[in-house]
Amino acid sequence: MTEKANPTTSRLPDGVLCLDALEVLIIVDNETDTLSSVDEGLPQVAEVARLAARTPATLRCNHLACKVVFDRLCCACHGLSVLLTGHRGDERRSLLFDVGPYPDLWLDNADRLGVDMSSIECIFLSHWHFDHSGGLPKVIEAIAAARAAAGATRPTVDLHPDRPDQRGVALPSGVMLTLPREPGFDEIAAAGGDVVKHDEPHPLCDGFFHASGAIERVTRYETGLVGHHSFRSGVCDSDPLITDERYVAACVEDRGVSVFSACSHAGIVNASLSAQQQFAGLPIDMLLGGYHLAGKAMEPRIEETVRDLRDLIRPRVVAPGHCTGWRAKAQLAGAFAPGRYAPSVVGSSYRLAAPAPGAVATSSVRD
Repeated sequence: MTEKANPTTSRLPDGVLCLDALEVLIIVDNETDTLSSVDEGLPQVAEVARLAARTPATLRCNHLACKVVFDRLCCACHGLSVLLTGHRGDERRSLLFDVGPYPDLWLDNADRLGVDMSSIECIFLSHWHFDHSGGLPKVIEAIAAARAAAGATRPTVDLHPDRPDQRGVALPSGVMLTLPREPGFDEIAAAGGDVVKHDEPHPLCDGFFHASGAIERVTRYETGLVGHHSFRSGVCDSDPLITDERYVAACVEDRGVSVFSACSHAGIVNASLSAQQQFAGLPIDMLLGGYHLAGKAMEPRIEETVRDLRDLIRPRVVAPGHCTGWRAKAQLAGAFAPGRYAPSVVGSSYRLAAPAPGAVATSSVRD
């Protein structure tokens, strides 16, 4: 079980606030699974359940309200995009964590999910990889247009300053599988975003969220992405560490800190250790995103990763998705299910809030 925090020793990073609740909506992910059951007590809502709640009945049959939902399900693809909405008192702030590779897919899924694009004030890019950044210009253009129509300011686009031109992974066969070229800073700004560049930890959305900065490499086995290369100014260099990667974290009262790690090239355990250091004394609530344990070169890390998550990090909920891979998911389910395993799939949502009165709290921190 997740340990309780000591209120006298817990602290938040400078400028970061503790939230009353956090809503998490998966707009892009590798998998779709709208039928699997959710363990009792987990803060996850399946896509079809959320859709049914928003859909009016079209007819009645044997006293049952009939709702057409299966023509509104989201489509999956290799990528990740997560909408985070924090609540604090009467205030609500929304941040988009990555956009996935294809803008048309993001826009279609956002429409199916009923996303209010005008509410998105910040787009945060976890790292420069096309399956996270490819949709940026057109998605930003749509969000900026929605905000302008609502009388809101241009969205902020938070980027790491060390942008490669292109990236790829070299295979033992002698072939390098390259990703498309990364969108440029000028292209992103021209789409309607106010570009800010950060490589250090900093608050987002006036402190509702926290950006990590560089992730310290602590574990012995999390040594980056095998075979990864980056192209800059026509030069191709080995780049397994991908040091521009950043995660986003948020603290919810009486739950702890949740970590959103898009690909975990630094290692999901290293990302968790970083969050524990930056949010001193707070337990880890949910770990959501790609754990990057798929592929022959990465799969030998699965056993040690699962062991350290279970015995060292001890999150309340693990929510692996994107590049985690089915082998790692199977072992994570064995270690955390039932009750603590809630895999990320497209269209799924989570609501993290303080436990109901009478439940055991895990932390108690305010700014």
